[in-house]
Amino acid sequence: MSGNPTDDTPATPAVQNSEDRRHYMLLFVGLAVLLVALPYLVYPVFAMKVLCFALFAVAFNLLIGYSGLLSFGHAAFFGGSAYVTAHAAKVWGLTPELAILAGTLASAFLGLLIGALSIRRQGIYFAMVTLAFAQMVYFFALQAPFTGGEDGIQAVPRGHLFGVLSLSNDLTLYFVVAVIFMAGFLLVYRVMNSPFGRVMRAIRENEPRAISLGYQVNRYKLLLFVLSAGIAGLAGGTKAIVFQLASLTDVAWNMSGEVVLMTLIGGMGTIFGPIVGAGIIVSLQNYLASQGSWVTVIQGVIFVICVLAFRSGIVGVIAQKLRINL
Repeated sequence: MSGNPTDDTPATPAVQNSEDRRHYMLLFVGLAVLLVALPYLVYPVFAMKVLCFALFAVAFNLLIGYSGLLSFGHAAFFGGSAYVTAHAAKVWGLTPELAILAGTLASAFLGLLIGALSIRRQGIYFAMVTLAFAQMVYFFALQAPFTGGEDGIQAVPRGHLFGVLSLSNDLTLYFVVAVIFMAGFLLVYRVMNSPFGRVMRAIRENEPRAISLGYQVNRYKLLLFVLSAGIAGLAGGTKAIVFQLASLTDVAWNMSGEVVLMTLIGGMGTIFGPIVGAGIIVSLQNYLASQGSWVTVIQGVIFVICVLAFRSGIVGVIAQKLRINL
């Protein structure tokens, strides 16, 4: 005897996937509208800073949220790309898109080297190894003759995109940065929802079982690590063009700490959480800059509140309340 379906009937996987795609489509359209309106609501340079750090946080979340690997050294890829991009634009005279590409590829290669040496470790050991490598990159940036030492690389030319479009205007540059951010974000979304992403989730949930099924776990982890490093480098290179500067701040250990904070506050393992977390942290740093060290204190208080009251982050809690994937 069959009954009529009710509201309590569980949705089939096909229906659920269709609903998720519809939700994501609406969210992506909303994000695109926000990106178009943002430079008219806030100062364009501030908006570009938010987007650069949001992309950095998205790259970090790709690693920790979908493999469970906590890296304390992602500043090496963010800042390393900033230095390569700045040097390529200022000394080699490359156009901005080629300079950013050079920085991104350099970060991906650096990620391959560091990942190959650290990926066999897990937990706190992996975190400490990545931190050690990041400190090596920091001291290299401090001592190398072409990085400018404590002064960094200053007066980086913004140049002309493809040799045609001048990026000297902040509004023009903003829309270029917005396109870069959206491209990186959609790439991460695609990776998360690909067969590769499903394998990474399986490895995160039960690595021994994934090994027993025949998956070469370390290769998957290394590929994800390199991809995360490359996208972090894309964010760092873009930031160097925006601010016309690459400095030690970009490769310092506290930069790695900030991206962890952004991801946890927004919602680790969520699609939009790192963007929200980056917006909150960058806004606090910008509008409370005159308070000096109090900015760090306030960030610490927010972090403690989120850990105690919002274990899954702001976006994670909202997603749970609305029963949708964010």
